[in-house]
Amino acid sequence: MMPITETAFAGKTVVITGAGRGIGHAVAGAFSQAGARVLAHSGRAGTAGLLDGLCADCFEADFTQSEDVQAFIDWTLGQTEQVDVLINNAGTMMGRFPADSLSDDDYDALVALNQTAVVKVTRGLIPALRKSDAGAIINTVSISALTGGSPGSSIYSATKAFVGTYTRALARELAPDGIRANAVSPGTIETDFHERYSSAEKLAATAKAVPLQRLGTPEDCAPAYLFLAHPKLSGYITGQTIEINGGQLIV
Repeated sequence: MMPITETAFAGKTVVITGAGRGIGHAVAGAFSQAGARVLAHSGRAGTAGLLDGLCADCFEADFTQSEDVQAFIDWTLGQTEQVDVLINNAGTMMGRFPADSLSDDDYDALVALNQTAVVKVTRGLIPALRKSDAGAIINTVSISALTGGSPGSSIYSATKAFVGTYTRALARELAPDGIRANAVSPGTIETDFHERYSSAEKLAATAKAVPLQRLGTPEDCAPAYLFLAHPKLSGYITGQTIEINGGQLIV
């Protein structure tokens, strides 16, 4: 088995959404260090600068808006005819919404970002992935796709479960094209996602309950994306989900 080196992805084009911060930012950096040409999406205005030096170019877009999703697809296809790796990482919880008071607007926004955008970006870039000799799709899901999450995250959890099932379906459908589809499922990772939606006390209690006795980091997650993207490391793996949670959930 070959190691990940500075040239492991030389000559390859990697497209990643949600790369402006957190796990996506670490993944973009890891692929850049491994020699890939990285085309990145950043979801928050002003965050593209955080990717300077990590990607060939970056496109800011609000994926809750259908026209922005299409604009990103068009921009990507204007940058490259071939995509070797597509990483659908954009997504967030947007807030904690009790099931009995979730508004239609909140529901629509969550589904648009976490679910519909994944389908649209994948659909739009499949023709470019078919031009690769070893295309790979890697979708970011969540531990909550299996556990249901904590109170107020029911729709977020459900959208991540959708993406997990979508990934398995893609694996079957796209296998004849030589495109593999897998998912990475992070547990509780130290990013501003959890700083926004979880209290310090809740995070401390979670860390104590994790068998490895700590929360994860974006850098803990990034190697799994490299592994799943490289055909010499994972060429016979498709339709699978790698859980990265320190033993928080063992399935």
